[in-house]
Amino acid sequence: MRAVILENFGDEKNLRFVEDFPKPSIEEDEVLVRVKAVALNHLDIWVRMGALAVKPELPHVLGSDVSGVVEKVGSLVKNVKVGEEVIIAPGLSCGVCYECQSGRDNLCKDYDILGLKSKGGYAEFVKVPARNVIPKPKNLSFEEACSYPLTFLTVWNALVRKAKIKPYSRVLIWAGSSGVGVAGIQIAKLFGAFVIATAGNEEKARKCLELGADVVIDHYKEDVVKKVRQLFKEGVDVVMDHVGEKTFWKSVECLKKGGKLVFFGTTTGSNAQIDIRYLFVREIELLGTYMGPRADLFKITTLFERGLLKPVVDRVFELHQAQEAHRYLENSMHFGKLVLRVS
Repeated sequence: MRAVILENFGDEKNLRFVEDFPKPSIEEDEVLVRVKAVALNHLDIWVRMGALAVKPELPHVLGSDVSGVVEKVGSLVKNVKVGEEVIIAPGLSCGVCYECQSGRDNLCKDYDILGLKSKGGYAEFVKVPARNVIPKPKNLSFEEACSYPLTFLTVWNALVRKAKIKPYSRVLIWAGSSGVGVAGIQIAKLFGAFVIATAGNEEKARKCLELGADVVIDHYKEDVVKKVRQLFKEGVDVVMDHVGEKTFWKSVECLKKGGKLVFFGTTTGSNAQIDIRYLFVREIELLGTYMGPRADLFKITTLFERGLLKPVVDRVFELHQAQEAHRYLENSMHFGKLVLRVS
């Protein structure tokens, strides 16, 4: 099959387009999906660089967010049929442990993400357990449908489950033009929150406002903490931080007493300094987030079908342009998601 394979860890030049990669064979409880489109995530970059503690066996196939058509089903599969248009829930778990059966599969001790250790969607075909296959929203194209699973699931877990946002919540979202930033603005506004987003230029700021942000701060030209405190002297209720080292303590400083920092991702580094006294005196809550329960993706998909959430695709590349797409992502040229069209 056609695929883009990662041959060695390092820059994007280690991605190679091939036409003879082995097609996956499925077990009796698995589904083979013919990939139509796959979205990029920063996870792809971290895996490609070998920057994570968990490293896949090489050659590897990246790609967590997949939409496509069911090509084949195992003998025990009952929930989908050949020919159905689907998306794939990217979180992979054992399915039988206490956490999985409690609906908290993202806490499974064997948890994986499609394209992390297991081979992902930068290919014509991908296989997954049947429980990871969800009907594609009929109102979305394949390119649009692959753009939301990982990011919206992570943000839903962060803002809805962990931060418990309310209509009166005041929320700061860093890098509102990113995939998770776009998700954060939309989900926070869906719950009626007041949203402050940051962006790196005027065009991205304008698009954040169009997406629903109430205020946008240029994080390159303005002092974000000072600007937030001018808007709300006591601080905001929730900060969503996926940037990491450069913004972590600024996020804390933006919070009011009793505020919540939900965080995931370390784009700028993973070492942050904190003042423990500041945290406990102000009763600040630090809430780490890693993906989210697979079941929530069904709720999110319904919201896309109803038009209450909308996909934001910046640009579509062909599969053989994966190197170019990675450069585009790393240079932060996008607003929303980048997608590879596969077939």
